Amino acid sequence: MKATADDLVEMLRAAGEPTRLRVLALLAREELAVMELVQILGHSQPRVSRHLKLLAQAKLVERFPDGAWVFYRLGASEPQRRFLYNVLETLAPGALDHQRDLEKLEAVRQARHGEAQAYFARNAARWDEIRSLYVAEDAVEAAILRAAGDGPYRRLIDLGTGAGRMLTLLGPRSAHAIGLDLSQQMLNIARAHTAEAGLEGVELRHGDIHATGLPTGTADRVVIHRVLHYLGDPAGAVVEAARLLSPGGRLMIVDFAPHGLEYLREVHQHRRLGFSDEEMARWTAQAGLHAHTAVALPPTEAGGLTVKVWSAERG
Repeated sequence: MKATADDLVEMLRAAGEPTRLRVLALLAREELAVMELVQILGHSQPRVSRHLKLLAQAKLVERFPDGAWVFYRLGASEPQRRFLYNVLETLAPGALDHQRDLEKLEAVRQARHGEAQAYFARNAARWDEIRSLYVAEDAVEAAILRAAGDGPYRRLIDLGTGAGRMLTLLGPRSAHAIGLDLSQQMLNIARAHTAEAGLEGVELRHGDIHATGLPTGTADRVVIHRVLHYLGDPAGAVVEAARLLSPGGRLMIVDFAPHGLEYLREVHQHRRLGFSDEEMARWTAQAGLHAHTAVALPPTEAGGLTVKVWSAERG
């Protein structure tokens, strides 16, 4: 798809300003909240919002509210994406204070990471209890088993394994299983749980869901169980998960439908308040997968959260 002359002029006008170029370079790394961009750029919130409005009008970025927060990411339309990649690839590495912006972005990421790690450390011993507050676990696990299929699987990878429940649930169907997590406390609990379950062929690794270091195309099943809502770049995690799948392999994502429980950000370090089917379908398609199913599991009590189980396959 080609851009019209009017579209191209609007894109050039929107991108042709140093601060807006800095914003685009940052959003090419990950989606960011407005106040995070304010912190990185060192400008006032009204000034940053004006720049974002111009970029959004040119469809170079997308605005999406998430509870009381507002996030921005690069636009999804093909002409705008191609334009952005060409512009950003042309920039010299040291242009526009880009290195300083990346250092500040890393500081934002480290602050997020520190808050999340402190939360996990405080709550590791009762992680299953916290999860049970959202929806009946037996219903969720039955839906996961249906989405995964009977097996046997040659290799299962559980990204953000936490207490290892997906390993104990799906591990009996797998010849080999890998659980990966950034929290050593959670890995220790997962080790205890998989040992108690008598599972063999389970490997637990400390690692980053965005850069697993695992080989491409070697997993029959990959699962991301209630992890994406903690991440600054959930779409990037989907891409990495898809990379691990062998032909015919299946990705299962378990997370929340959109909701308005804002307190989960402060109390439980949730970054995103759920995901829509449209958002998940776009991410899996961009990762080269074919959407398979989306199952909704409503809460058992008023005011709870709906859990979704999405699955997609490698062709």
